Amino acid sequence: MSRKFDLVIFDCDGVLMDSEIVSARVVAADMTAHGLPTTPEAAMARFVGTSLRNMKPIIEAERGAPLPDDWNDRMVAKIAEAMAAEVSPIPGARAVLERLNALGIAWRIASNSADEEMAAKFGKTGFLDLTAGRTHSAPRLFARGGQPKPAPDVFLDAARAEGVRPDRCVVIEDSPPGVIGAVAAGMICYGFAPHGDGAHLRTAGAHGIIDRLDLVPGLVMAASVNA
Repeated sequence: MSRKFDLVIFDCDGVLMDSEIVSARVVAADMTAHGLPTTPEAAMARFVGTSLRNMKPIIEAERGAPLPDDWNDRMVAKIAEAMAAEVSPIPGARAVLERLNALGIAWRIASNSADEEMAAKFGKTGFLDLTAGRTHSAPRLFARGGQPKPAPDVFLDAARAEGVRPDRCVVIEDSPPGVIGAVAAGMICYGFAPHGDGAHLRTAGAHGIIDRLDLVPGLVMAASVNA
């Protein structure tokens, strides 16, 4: 069967791992400790899909004072610790990865999360056997001048690693910054919205919306997709 795409690139948080609220709890607690009382729900709504690098100046501007120089490293450690204790997979995540493997469809993961965070998430959920060697972290690219989403850098890094042209990649994303980055990379992006209509993802540039991960193989193999 012919394929529309040669590589599936998944976001991690909110697509494969139900981790965004876990990160939001850590961010909310830190903001509150720095004089900005915040609930996890408010932190999640405000910063979903936002990297720590891009989050830091926003928080600093709001509090009118700089955060500690090691704030980013401390937050990575705190988030990784929280993930190792309480993260869970998105329903159908492992099944879709195994299905793609069975079909011989290449896939990778492109995330704004640090490597330490992804290792904690996939270790806690038992995904390391699947994800080893397939993860791409925006912070890993910083030393080479790379930028986090909404920049396209981490998506392009995943495509290069697989030897696939950007226009032969399909991205699954649940946040506007991720959608914007995927489109900027020259890739087709489908918004993942299991609990809503995904209008905010369409506005950001998503080609279509899916509400279940088991639809992903069809995006690759089908001659046409109505989403």
